[in-house]
Amino acid sequence: MNHFLTKIEKYVLYLTVFLLPIAILPISPNLFTPGRLAILGLGVATIILIKAIRVVLIGKLEFNLGDLDFPVLFLALSFLVSAIFKTPNKMEAFLLPGSATAFIGGALLYFLINQVDPSQKKSLLGVLLVSGTVFSLIILLAVFGILSKIPVLPLGIRNVNFTPDGGYLPVAIFLATLFPLSVGFFLGEKEIIKKALSVIFFFLALVPFSISIYQMLPGKAYTPRSPSFSVTWNVAIDVLKESPILGIGPGNYLTAFSRFRPISYNATDLWPIRYTSGRSLYLTVLTEVGLLGLAALVIILIAIYRFVKRNMKDTSRSTFKDNPVVFSLFLYLVLMAFFPATTLLTVLLFILLALFSKTSQTSLNLTTMGTAGTASKFPALLISLPVIAAVALFGYYMGRILIAEYTFKGAMDALARTEGQATYDKMRQAIVTNPYVDRYHSSFSQINLVIARNLARKQDLSDTDRATLTQLVQQSINEAKAAVALNPQRASSWEVLALTYRAIIPLANNADAFALQVYSQAIALDPMNPNLRISLGSLYYNLKDYDTAVSVLELAVAVKPDLTNSHYNLAFAYREKGELDKAINQMSLVLSLIKDTNSKDYEIAKTELENLQAKKASEPGSGESLTPPAAEEGPAVVPPLELPEGSQPPEGEASPTPAPGQ
Repeated sequence: MNHFLTKIEKYVLYLTVFLLPIAILPISPNLFTPGRLAILGLGVATIILIKAIRVVLIGKLEFNLGDLDFPVLFLALSFLVSAIFKTPNKMEAFLLPGSATAFIGGALLYFLINQVDPSQKKSLLGVLLVSGTVFSLIILLAVFGILSKIPVLPLGIRNVNFTPDGGYLPVAIFLATLFPLSVGFFLGEKEIIKKALSVIFFFLALVPFSISIYQMLPGKAYTPRSPSFSVTWNVAIDVLKESPILGIGPGNYLTAFSRFRPISYNATDLWPIRYTSGRSLYLTVLTEVGLLGLAALVIILIAIYRFVKRNMKDTSRSTFKDNPVVFSLFLYLVLMAFFPATTLLTVLLFILLALFSKTSQTSLNLTTMGTAGTASKFPALLISLPVIAAVALFGYYMGRILIAEYTFKGAMDALARTEGQATYDKMRQAIVTNPYVDRYHSSFSQINLVIARNLARKQDLSDTDRATLTQLVQQSINEAKAAVALNPQRASSWEVLALTYRAIIPLANNADAFALQVYSQAIALDPMNPNLRISLGSLYYNLKDYDTAVSVLELAVAVKPDLTNSHYNLAFAYREKGELDKAINQMSLVLSLIKDTNSKDYEIAKTELENLQAKKASEPGSGESLTPPAAEEGPAVVPPLELPEGSQPPEGEASPTPAPGQ
């Protein structure tokens, strides 16, 4: 039985490593991360369960100790501790983006790989190359349009630019890291079949690698776009000022980026984009896990450097043949100083560390002699049972999380097919299954809002209709508030709540005041976002509080002086305030910022400028991007609904933050 379990354990390990690069499971709207994390979690949990059963059967614990065990354990624990104490929404740490699961699961995979002997590690290297070959083949099938002709595949996979890791940059890094392994495998193996495997991988992977490099050339559609090192560094430093040891929490980089990106970022063409990771793996770890995580990475780097210094003085062909993992690991660590890591690239780090690590075997006897002279395996059972229980508990919760994510995907698919009832039911079911995902609540809030606004379009609302409308509005607010409660430091959640209140202004009393309050909180958490200030200024404009509208819109101009819409809105606020000269100046700036003099926006701004100059207060036109302050459009309810108790927004933790220098 023990021999059988040993073989099963080995094959599960091989299968896990093989599936990780090519795991494209349509269980989530995100094709790449949840499915890959599911494969990692299931593989690791299965192997641990088998090991626990084997411990009971043989009555002893056999394990290998590796050179890098301490820093890898240190890194995994830093992510676990930071996720527990710093990440507000644990589902972001463990599901999507799931950086805590990637690092902790990757570390466990490292320890499990280290339990096999050196010959099996070499076989595992071959498994990784086979997976890399399939990985490359998938890209080629997409490029040549073969995947697009398979109708049963999800729409995203049928795209000619589809890759198994969601972009050409991670493809290039993944394949580049495997190239030294394939060369070393070829030089170190004597069997023709295994040599042929490395050759097939090398030349097959060379094509998608070359395609990836070409697609990422400057000026191409898939040129990597990331915030600069200075922006990433500024975000990291500001996070460390608040939480130097544990950072802002795994999976919570988006919050850090929104709160701490410098005003210089708004001068770039990337300004509307909010990133979930920094420019570099190291700076991202520093931001999310603080000095604790960075220290673990530094210890790993030092350990590798010492090995290289001690054993790699000879760079001859035989050295490369004996140590190809060192070259792959070195290349990986250099590349990750300049680029962010996906889930696959994160787990690849731990696989390379395990293949690199030298191990020594030890064992612990877990049998005792009973009073009758018989051997007792009670100590082995005492150690194994908690592990088995933990694996069972993990499996239960992982199952619920994945079922909820799959149900949420079903809701999104139904929405795309305009199946309203199915969308509503599946969204509600996803929230019941896993109520801790803010994405579910935000989406459900908007769905309730759409239904409410459609109902409000009825000419004569009955008492039943008004009751239903009130219930839908209340549910929309509650779901948006639930998203805020799951991560009160996330500006985008507050923005969804603000949009909800704003949308029901024609329907309910006090919605405008609530929207003002929530927009102010969103701005406090995303102070360099000019669009939030434009929205807030527009609300004040509609309430005829022109003095406050001008103050807010002036700050919108300050955080991004070249944004035409902020100047355009400010011109209207100045006009209503009676400061016509300033209004003319702002509208003139709008014209100077619009490059295309033949565009619709230019004509609109020109007309408004002429109206201002002629002192005519005509209504502004509607442009492609220029949106003047306007009341919320939509059906109105007369008399307005009275929002039930508890509809008010939650209390924010911060006050509005003015623009620098203001």
